[in-house]
Amino acid sequence: MEKFRLESDSVGEKQVPADALYGVQSLRGYENFRITHSSLHPAMIKALGQVKKACAISNFEAGVMEEKVKDAIVKASDQVIEGKFDKEFICDPVQGGAGTTANMNANEVIANLAEREFGNEPGKYEFVHPNDHVNMGQSTNDVYPTAGKLGAIALADDMINELGLLIESLDHKAKEFDHIVKMGRTQLQDAVPIRLGQEFAAYRDALKRDVVRISDAIEAIKTVNMGASAIGTGINVDTDYLERIVPNLSKITGYELHQAEDLVDGTQNLDVLSALSSALKTLGLSLSKISNDLRLMSSGPRTGIGEINLPAKQNGSSIMPGKVNPVIPEVVSQAAYLVAGNDTTVSMCVEAGQFELNAFEPVLFKSLYESIEALTGAMNTLRINCVDGITANEDRIEELLSRSVGMITALVPHIGYKPAAAIAKESLKTGVPVRDIILRDKIMTNENLDEILDAMELTKPGIAGKHLLDEKKN
Repeated sequence: MEKFRLESDSVGEKQVPADALYGVQSLRGYENFRITHSSLHPAMIKALGQVKKACAISNFEAGVMEEKVKDAIVKASDQVIEGKFDKEFICDPVQGGAGTTANMNANEVIANLAEREFGNEPGKYEFVHPNDHVNMGQSTNDVYPTAGKLGAIALADDMINELGLLIESLDHKAKEFDHIVKMGRTQLQDAVPIRLGQEFAAYRDALKRDVVRISDAIEAIKTVNMGASAIGTGINVDTDYLERIVPNLSKITGYELHQAEDLVDGTQNLDVLSALSSALKTLGLSLSKISNDLRLMSSGPRTGIGEINLPAKQNGSSIMPGKVNPVIPEVVSQAAYLVAGNDTTVSMCVEAGQFELNAFEPVLFKSLYESIEALTGAMNTLRINCVDGITANEDRIEELLSRSVGMITALVPHIGYKPAAAIAKESLKTGVPVRDIILRDKIMTNENLDEILDAMELTKPGIAGKHLLDEKKN
């Protein structure tokens, strides 16, 4: 039979599994908040360990914590940072109390690990207490948002790396396809010629802007409110500790962190997290727009546009033999929809804070982490399983270009809009090519048409055959 130990808190006594490193407050949170049936993200657990380690060192340097207690907490925190005891973090990521359960889960686990250094069983708290020592000089209200930001920064490293690799992949395709002229489209209708490489270069450039937006947002969340305590006034925080905590946390994490100039503002306002979430959503929208274009250009393969070929990754139907669907662009769009929904959640959380604290940080960070990881995975599969393997169907591109009346636009400066429109209308109605109609009606010579309707030249700035206009004036 499972053995238990008896622990107590301000609510009362409660049995806790005898060998558990978590304690009564963690267990209450576990029982109260069975919302997502998942656990704290490993990035959050690691960040909580980093914060607790920095706090112990800072309290010792400030002269308010004994060295042996500091050493025990630091050793325990290192084990948490290494991920050795993630299973002891039992609380749901979505929880009431502004993250108090998560903070106490960390306090209790670290305290019990530290107690082992003194030869004690879990729950004794004789030398190291969760509140008095592990949480010394702190509040959930500065620990939890700081840890949440650290987790987001860590997860964003992989995401930004994937974004850079995808940009490189699109740049490669832009150069590979730069010699291919195709028909551009606006509102899904034929427009004027464009190079396939120009389209891929535009995808690349959109993502380059996302790098800037996300990098700026990440830099902003490196300002933390450690030392704020409960509401930003620093109650029960030693002044020497206050000066040391953020520099020590910077050393431990390797991030150049900054202490909020106004700790009250840093505690109650989460606008920097909203800005990061918004930047993530914008990246998702960019990726989905690109994915939509890839699906449309590859549609068919016989009865659609069929200008490009996407790598075949899996059977597309359980009933239609040979069908292959654009599953990679489809999943990327779904990831973008997930991120857009998460951004709504983050926005509501940021708005919902009252007075000196925002109680809705738990679901905010869960949503933020989910968005970062979804985008990381989406960009990885888009690059490896789609973009890198895209090929151009040049024969189909040439066929569509030759059949389009969009080339007539280049003739407008030479013959006028109204006559050009009439030619386009006749071509669409009869199927007779624009060139044939012009030559039939002796509107322009074959040589001049060759010059004006040079497809490659039509993808560059300027008026095709401008010297012909100048000669006409003279």
